[in-house]
Amino acid sequence: MPVWVVGARESAERDRAAIDRGTPSRVLMERAGNAAAGEIARRFPERVRSGVAVFTGSGNNGGDGWVVAGALARDGADVHVVEAGSATPEKAPDAFAMRAAALDSVDIGRTPGEDRALIVDALLGTGFAGAPRGEIAAAIDSINARRSAGAAIAALDVPSGLDATSGDHTNCVVADLTISFGGIKRGTLLARDCCGVIVAVDIGLDAAKGGSGASRSSALPMLVDGDWVRSRVPAIHYDAHKGTRKHLAIIGAGPGMPGAVVMATRGALRSGIGLVRALVHPDNTGPVLSAVPSALLGEWPSGAEQVRTEITTWADAIVIGPGLGKSDAAKEAVDRILRGSARVPILLDADALNIFEGDPKSLGAQLSGRPALITPHAAEFARLTGSDVKTVLANRFEIGLDLARVTGATVLLKGSPTVISTPHGDRLVVARGTAALGTGGSGDLLDGIAGTILAQTGDPTIAAASAAWLHGRAAELCEYVRGTILEDVMYALPRAWNEPEPRVDPPVLAELPAVAR
Repeated sequence: MPVWVVGARESAERDRAAIDRGTPSRVLMERAGNAAAGEIARRFPERVRSGVAVFTGSGNNGGDGWVVAGALARDGADVHVVEAGSATPEKAPDAFAMRAAALDSVDIGRTPGEDRALIVDALLGTGFAGAPRGEIAAAIDSINARRSAGAAIAALDVPSGLDATSGDHTNCVVADLTISFGGIKRGTLLARDCCGVIVAVDIGLDAAKGGSGASRSSALPMLVDGDWVRSRVPAIHYDAHKGTRKHLAIIGAGPGMPGAVVMATRGALRSGIGLVRALVHPDNTGPVLSAVPSALLGEWPSGAEQVRTEITTWADAIVIGPGLGKSDAAKEAVDRILRGSARVPILLDADALNIFEGDPKSLGAQLSGRPALITPHAAEFARLTGSDVKTVLANRFEIGLDLARVTGATVLLKGSPTVISTPHGDRLVVARGTAALGTGGSGDLLDGIAGTILAQTGDPTIAAASAAWLHGRAAELCEYVRGTILEDVMYALPRAWNEPEPRVDPPVLAELPAVAR
């Protein structure tokens, strides 16, 4: 089942659509609370037996908390509910009903006992924006103090105080587990440090009377997982050879920058490419050959015949950009390759994009008629489109769509999370990785992975989403941030490619690990 990535507005719209299709809002609340209670009991069995404190607000998130409290209490847990405002039948009738149903089985008070090993945060939900005040702010402070004292924190839908759309927060709960209802909230992907493990649980939002409701959600960004990747990247069969594993041409490494092509080439080789040809500035042929002796090596093409023989008739895909630089010679090489390589699938990154600063239409004209992928970070995206970095980051989930339509290319906007937009209007979100990837050369490693998949599939969207997921997963496998270098990430690629993720069972839709620090 697809897992959608939503903000506050989209979340409310999905709830309303499910209600309009015949699922009462109270049923959705019961499903959410019961699913959350099941996950909490499964993940924290010893802590649940030691006692649970549930902090509830006066809205529907508080209603979810009352369902959790009642479910855990019925299973034998000692549950204490702390109310930071009470639901009323006028303002929150469903939450009021859930409170009434749970009252006989739980204890109510103003502060949790010091022996509570587990805290459930059900203060504020996806409709909240701004800064917490009054009782809610005090309750958030109390929850965080209990965490500092050793309690585990499970947040319902979003950590209270965190904006579900933007991830903004001035004072929010810091959770060890965030249980997201029906999909993943954008804000939690933008503030992973506050969320711990993120688990999406199914509450039936896409179940429709007389058929599937998935089509109603299909315009939303979809979360990419390991199963999606492995079902789309072709296997390497036992009788494969360097031809069937495909050929990749990588063009870059301007004066003083051989390392970028080295990293891209190594990334490609560790991703299963058959042959790599690195075309670099003459100053860098020696360093690149020494670092990657298994690659074919040449200089930037000086004429149409070299483009034809070394790229167009040889390569199954082209990567241009790693360490390229902004010299006139680099620009001439890019123009020569783009004009002479016809319909060969292509990936452009870094200075190969900066050449088209403020002129994405010209880039689109150069890419017309071929499968194309561009992989800018926020600053490169801003330069290409004539925008600014702040605007790009604030609109990262939508902003790639227009550029994809203008250029005809799949757009991979690097970041946390990475968002992939296609010319057809589809969006994919990759929320894997750690801050270990926030270092020079990380994008070059990604280029090598993506270039390999582009060569082997011819599909820019599969290449973009799969490479971003594998890149991120390899970083996670390194466990740490401080002390991890890109070579460690590269050495973790075999595990990322080959080790399956832990299985998730219903009602869990997806799980994202807590981020390494």
